[in-house]
Amino acid sequence: MVKARLIIDPNNPPRMSAETRARLDAMTPEEIEQNAIDDPDNPPSTEEELDRGVAGRRVRLLRQSIGLSQPEFAERYRINVARLRDIEQGRTMPDSAFLAYITVIETEREAVDRALAS
Repeated sequence: MVKARLIIDPNNPPRMSAETRARLDAMTPEEIEQNAIDDPDNPPSTEEELDRGVAGRRVRLLRQSIGLSQPEFAERYRINVARLRDIEQGRTMPDSAFLAYITVIETEREAVDRALAS
């Protein structure tokens, strides 16, 4: 089986045909949701998947606000880089201790840096 990669230009996104737009406009919200649920290639996210995504985004935004790459952030805050990557990509849900540590880094970064430096 041959796979093709589709690269979408953000400045020129694909447009829906008039026929497709009319078909979607004729659907009720319930029909749209049922079609999404029935699509085996793109099922709706579960609550757990959404929670992992929210946690991962929080960690990624913190790391980016500090201006560090994943390996730099992991080394600076003594976090396993593979674990950090898995959390940021939503593959795993961080435990409560990790989330508490992220909260401390967010609110008291200088204190964490001093503590880790000693």
